[in-house]
Amino acid sequence: MSFVLGLTGSIGMGKSTTARMFADKGIPVWDADATVHRLYAPGQPAALTIGALFPSAIDADGSVNRANLRALIQADPTVFDRLNTAVHPLVAADRAAFLMAHDAAPIVLLDVPLLYEISLDHACDAVAVVSAPAEVQRDRVLSRGAMTEAEFETILARQMPDAEKRKRADYIIPTTSLEAAETAVKDVLADIQRRIAEHA
Repeated sequence: MSFVLGLTGSIGMGKSTTARMFADKGIPVWDADATVHRLYAPGQPAALTIGALFPSAIDADGSVNRANLRALIQADPTVFDRLNTAVHPLVAADRAAFLMAHDAAPIVLLDVPLLYEISLDHACDAVAVVSAPAEVQRDRVLSRGAMTEAEFETILARQMPDAEKRKRADYIIPTTSLEAAETAVKDVLADIQRRIAEHA
């Protein structure tokens, strides 16, 4: 049975980069965003479900148009809840298959942006939160050019505040620099290995 470490953090906090650091150390990583991306591909279950619910969010090739979907969410907040109700069971099934496939691994990582918001922390043995100052977060997100300030604010409003996440976390990984994050990742793994050895 694996030690399940949840990794979370608000948008622009450096979660994906941190998840890659764990992967580079041989930890199997389940990425919620990548799973959704896969399920949004043409002919995949989520794309078919979204097509039935929100036809204008589907491109001619059958894939989900994320920009159109974001616009629908901006225009009608209930769209987000309906979307989650449809997609979450599909994502949960994928996560369960991952955990089963990696059952022999000492440690596995669940990389989930809304981990606390969907109460997935209860399925984890520990949770690590990536964190950076608010101004760094905002600069990172807006400098990508992938979303407007209004879209960024909408996403932030749906996410638990960073301070609350840090309060709940077992581990905090500062992402102000790659070096700081790397050091924290090593420390987290060392502590988990110590915890596993104690319970062996």
